[in-house]
Amino acid sequence: MDAFLLSRLQFALNISFHILFPTITMALAWFLFYFKLRSNLSTNPVWMRIYRFWVRVFALTFALGVVSGVTMSFQFGTNWPGFMEKVGNVAGPLLGYEVLTAFFLEATFLGIMLFGIRKVPNWVHTLATLVVAIGTSTSAFWILSLNSWMHTPQGHEVVDGIVYARDWSEIIFNPSFPYRFVHMMLASGLTASFLIAGLSAYRMLKGDDKEAPKVALKTATYTAAVLIPLQIFAGDMHGLNTLEHQPQKVAAMEGLWETTEGAPLLLFAVPDEDSRENHFEIKIPRAASLILTHDPNGEVQGLNDFKGEHPPVAQVFFSFRVMIGMGLLMLLVSWTGAFLLWRRGDIPLWMKKVYAGMAFSGWIATLAGWYVTEIGRQPYLVSGVLRTEEAVTGLPAGNVALSFTLYAVIYTILLFAYMGTLMLMCRRAVEIEEITTEEREMAKAGKLSPANT
Repeated sequence: MDAFLLSRLQFALNISFHILFPTITMALAWFLFYFKLRSNLSTNPVWMRIYRFWVRVFALTFALGVVSGVTMSFQFGTNWPGFMEKVGNVAGPLLGYEVLTAFFLEATFLGIMLFGIRKVPNWVHTLATLVVAIGTSTSAFWILSLNSWMHTPQGHEVVDGIVYARDWSEIIFNPSFPYRFVHMMLASGLTASFLIAGLSAYRMLKGDDKEAPKVALKTATYTAAVLIPLQIFAGDMHGLNTLEHQPQKVAAMEGLWETTEGAPLLLFAVPDEDSRENHFEIKIPRAASLILTHDPNGEVQGLNDFKGEHPPVAQVFFSFRVMIGMGLLMLLVSWTGAFLLWRRGDIPLWMKKVYAGMAFSGWIATLAGWYVTEIGRQPYLVSGVLRTEEAVTGLPAGNVALSFTLYAVIYTILLFAYMGTLMLMCRRAVEIEEITTEEREMAKAGKLSPANT
């Protein structure tokens, strides 16, 4: 493999590892703020128990997100120098805004949130939790603004092959940004919801009969049940926006080779780029046109209209179906769980096992969706402005292969260590004794604040 392919694989590895953690912390921070508010407003100390457990999960996840984000940014210089050379006048400030307005904010108030619960007034600690939540969302705002601009660039001009900013409002609020931002925030909400529900169910399966995991599971279940239909709607809107601005990506997602009126929806197929056709098709007639154009006879452009300008088909085609399949599974599980909780007030043993098994299901959907987005932009790094091959490093392939191997080994170890630590935290939580009746009565009488239980 040459340096170009190795550099692409290395960046894919880094972004795949990195995105696992922000997709949890962006929404988990808002869950923590909710838990803290309920603790402040309720006489039931269980909310602080929930907060204390999940703030430790947040701290661990946040740390890995920061570390992996730093190493990922190094690659702009080591593996993709042409990117910053050509579009650094746009990418650099947006990344700088993220650090100045979001990361510093998160890092400062995170210390108060983690270590100041007994050292500052309760309102200050609650405010710190809110600021961290705002910081995580602001960070996502700037990163997704840059990423969206790479897909649908506008507000710039090119002088002697170098991109210069012309209108920052057009750059930041580019055509695909609102859809991508909403889609990603909802994805984070679902990822965090299933993580909370899954680990809470795991604690219950391990014999934890306390109130905290039951309340946390119920909160996460109802949240997921509300978010998943919103995500399906947002995804549809995002798809229509993509059809307008990147029709070649949609053609790859649908596995459609020829421009067709009344295009079918392929439930399954094996795309063959050599022969430019599909094998083993299972399809629903006219359904793709109905979904994409809201007209069963609507015209959808095919890949043959974009020869040499469309992404790899198989990767985008299958990733899209993994994302959709996982989303439908989340819909089924969350609505089933919500129905059981509404009817019975609890969920049966088999449902707890389902939740435990789907604790990290949000990661699968997020990665699949991210692959559709990023592979679907190829062969461009910045659509219509900078081709990927024009930005790659001139380093020898052996050097890139070595760094790629080291990254793969370290990230594999860290991933297993992270998941193992979460499982250990759950098992340790099982051993913690329930709040005593005396503590509960003291809390109700106002003699014991929830923060001290």
